[in-house]
Amino acid sequence: MYLYGTSKINNLGHLEIGGVDTTELAAKYGTPLYVYDVALIRERARGFKETFEKLGVKAQVAYASKAFSSIAMIQLAEEEGLSLDVVSGGELYTALAAGFPKEKIHFHGNNKSEAELQMALDEKIGCIVVDNFYELKLLESICSRRKQKVNILIRVTPGIEAHTHDYILTGQEDSKFGFDLQNGQAEEAVIFAMGSEWIHLLGLHCHIGSQIFETTGFILAAKKIMEKLKEWQNSLGFEPSVLNLGGGFGIRYTNEDDPLPASQYVEEIVNEVKDQARILGMNMPEIWIEPGRSLVGDAGTTLYKIGSQKEVPNIRKYVAIDGGMSDNIRPALYDAKYEAVLANRMNDPNEEIVSIAGKCCESGDMLIWDLSLPKPEKDDILAVFCTGAYGYSMSNNYNRIQRPAVVFVENGEDQLVIKRETMDDLIKNDLPLKTKAIK
Repeated sequence: MYLYGTSKINNLGHLEIGGVDTTELAAKYGTPLYVYDVALIRERARGFKETFEKLGVKAQVAYASKAFSSIAMIQLAEEEGLSLDVVSGGELYTALAAGFPKEKIHFHGNNKSEAELQMALDEKIGCIVVDNFYELKLLESICSRRKQKVNILIRVTPGIEAHTHDYILTGQEDSKFGFDLQNGQAEEAVIFAMGSEWIHLLGLHCHIGSQIFETTGFILAAKKIMEKLKEWQNSLGFEPSVLNLGGGFGIRYTNEDDPLPASQYVEEIVNEVKDQARILGMNMPEIWIEPGRSLVGDAGTTLYKIGSQKEVPNIRKYVAIDGGMSDNIRPALYDAKYEAVLANRMNDPNEEIVSIAGKCCESGDMLIWDLSLPKPEKDDILAVFCTGAYGYSMSNNYNRIQRPAVVFVENGEDQLVIKRETMDDLIKNDLPLKTKAIK
C-alpha cells in the first residue's frame, strides 16, 4: 500500500489525510467527495521554486490551472508565490475572482476568441501565449485599435516526442498546438511580432507532453530551441528574455509509475539551458515552467460509497460506487490506471479481486479493473488515490449526475472549497418548451 503526502492509517484503522479521518469527511460532506492534501500541494510547489532559487536562476513557476481550477486553489497558488496559467475566459475569470495578481497570469489556448483576448487586455495580464497566425494577427489588430501594448510568448512545436499517451502528446510536428520550429512558421511568427508596434515578444514556449518520467525530452527540446534562437539572434537580432519549457512532469498513479523528484527535472532543464547559452554565446533567459498535475495530482483523493455488487461466475466480480465517469472520466478517455483502498477498513487483509464500476449508464464506465480489496460491503468507503488533476476539471453532468463537493484538509482541519451541486443546479439553465398543441 502506497500512501501519499500526509495520508496515514489512524488508530481506528481508517485512512486519514491532513490529520482528518476520511470516514468523517464522507459522513460530513457526502460522497463522491474530492479531498485535497494542502500540505502536499505546498510541498510540491516549494520543491520547484526552491530548486530554481538554489541554482540562482531567474524563473517563474506557473501553476497550470487546467489541472484543477477553483478560487481556493488559485489563492493557494498565490500563497506559495506561483504564477498562473489559464486556457480560457472561464479560467481567467476564476483567477480574477480569486484576486490573483494579474501580472503573473499567462493565457494559453489554441483558439482564443476575440472576446477572451479583449478580456485579457482589459485586465492587463502578464502574458499571452500565442498559438497560431490567426491569433497573432487578431491580437495585433485588437492592440492597434486599442493603442495598447501586450507581452507575448510564441508557442512552438520542437518536434520532440514524449513517451506518453497519444491523446496528450503535444510537442511533435503534427500537433494542433503552436508554430512548427522546423518549417519556417515559427520564424515567420517571430518576424511578424518583432515588426509590430504593439506586440512585445518576450520569448518562446513549448510543451512536449504530459505524465513524463524522464528528462531527455525536455533536454532535447531546450537544445533545439536554443540552437534556433541563436540562428535568429544572428539573422533577426532577436534574443529572448524568457524561455518557457512547459510542464508535463509525471506523478505516481500506480506502482508501474516511477516519477522523478521536481528538483531533478528543474536541475537538468536549467543545466541544459545554461550549457547551450554558454556554448552558443547567448545570454541566459529567464526560465518558466508550468506544473499542473505534478502539483495537485497525487494530493487529491476521491471518496466513494460502495453500493451494488454483481458476481459473474468464473469471470469477474463487479463492485459499484456512487460516482464514476461523471467525476473521473480519465479511465474511459485515456485508459488511466488508479489504486484504491477501503478507507474505513485499512487494516483488513485483502481477500478478493474486484472491478470497480461507476454508476453511469455506459459499459465503459469502469474506474478500476482487478483491484485487490478486503471483501467489500455496502456503504464501505472506497478511496481512490491521485485524482487531484483532471478529476473535478473534467467532471460532467452525464446522466444528470451532480458534480461532487471539494474539500481541502490541512493540520487537522477541513474546509469546503466547492459545494456539491444540487438538483436545482442541474436545471437552472433549462427553459420550458414553448409550442402550440397540435390538434
